[in-house]
Amino acid sequence: MGMEPLYQTKVACVCCEAEFVTSRVRPSLKRAIRSDSDFCSYFKSANPDFYVVRVCPYCGFASTENSNQRLVDWQRNAYLERVGKHWKMSDYGGERSAADALACYKLALLTGQIIKEKDRVVAGILHHIAWLYRYEGNAEQESRFLQYALEAYIKTYQSERELMNNARLLYLIGELNRRLGHFHEAVRWFSRVIHDKSIMDSAMIRASREGWQAVRDEMSGKGAELPEEMQRLGS
Repeated sequence: MGMEPLYQTKVACVCCEAEFVTSRVRPSLKRAIRSDSDFCSYFKSANPDFYVVRVCPYCGFASTENSNQRLVDWQRNAYLERVGKHWKMSDYGGERSAADALACYKLALLTGQIIKEKDRVVAGILHHIAWLYRYEGNAEQESRFLQYALEAYIKTYQSERELMNNARLLYLIGELNRRLGHFHEAVRWFSRVIHDKSIMDSAMIRASREGWQAVRDEMSGKGAELPEEMQRLGS
């Protein structure tokens, strides 16, 4: 008998303050069998990404561990006016299907937009929604949400560029551009990681070099003219 992949934990809603139960995947079962170049992971058993969003069954307020842990009055009032007062009790505290996970992320997106959540948090939610569509093989919706995530990551970079270690963020902006076929933009962002002497994150430098090479291969394969920077620097 293997152990249950999920365990339950109690949390208090930051909006209505009710206590509720949400499920998580046990840390020992969180090892991915493989990952895509934009960090989308695949798991043998329960997918931990399905359980990132916590949804209050009483008012519908949906958040992640990175979301605001406190609301000011205007945020609470705006949320209750737009969603809370129309909410019909729904419990996402147990095992979630892919459809449940998508519903939870879309609730978190709506919640984040209403309370003007940090760009970084919204970008992460959008990116996760793109992954959920990728698991389903829905390329059109995946691309749509990758584009939204890309825009939110760029806003994050513009507002947080003074903060430490943005190598992962710069890499992700390059990688999402590459996946969306914006090759010239992808090269520009990968280059920042590769050539910025202040960046010491060897994993992200290596990933950016691989992304740069992937752009080169894709463009050469299509007979497209390489970006000037690539022609100048070579691979």
